[in-house]
Amino acid sequence: MALISIEDLDRLDDEQVDDDVTDSSEPMDEEEQDQMYAHWQAVGRTHQVSVPREMRGPIEEMTRRNQTSEQEQVPFTTISRHEKLGEVLYEERVYPPGKWACVNKADMLYEQSISNAFMKLMRFICKDNSTGRYLGMSVPVVNEIRMADNGTNFMKDVMTAYYLPAEFQARPPEPSDPDIRIVHRDAIPVITRVFYGTTTEETISRQISILWELLGNSEDVLQDRYMVAVYENPGVPQRRNEIWFIRRGT
Repeated sequence: MALISIEDLDRLDDEQVDDDVTDSSEPMDEEEQDQMYAHWQAVGRTHQVSVPREMRGPIEEMTRRNQTSEQEQVPFTTISRHEKLGEVLYEERVYPPGKWACVNKADMLYEQSISNAFMKLMRFICKDNSTGRYLGMSVPVVNEIRMADNGTNFMKDVMTAYYLPAEFQARPPEPSDPDIRIVHRDAIPVITRVFYGTTTEETISRQISILWELLGNSEDVLQDRYMVAVYENPGVPQRRNEIWFIRRGT
């Protein structure tokens, strides 16, 4: 997904995070925290993002939780699947109504916007909320982009959205950060296609073009707004992502 993601922690070396860490374990020692923070800083520099020192606590929290907890999948219903010669070209799905924690950023680069937004969400997930609890991670994290008038260039403002786990859907915790909004979204009908690799403006634009070629003209699909769903660590060379086209009426 974005440069900084929860799955980023999965590729930390064994010497950085012990496999038997549990929720009740002692906090990591200073050397382990330094190693982990250095890892995140190295990842951040590749996309011109600086990871502030205040992220050390959330990084440790998510790392420990990742050892013992599975990520929750955002629920959806598959409407249809379109295949050719056994290959899935695209799917039509509906994501049900639900509450999402959303952050808008408008940095110079798309990668910077989604990275800085997710770090805010990460602090919210890691106890910086009215419950004082770790909320749990759900995937995919979705980045919503809007297109300029010509339909080809990205607008700077990008929204990064985290679906609240089922436990918190009825009574969402309040964020401490005023930049985070809890938004109820109606059902989202989408046409989605999997792609692998990095998520930059260039690669996303290419995936948008590919899916339009497969669909042909479709008047019931928005042309000024798309979503990029991210499931895996940016350190994975062929990580899984999806481009989502949004059907009108959402």
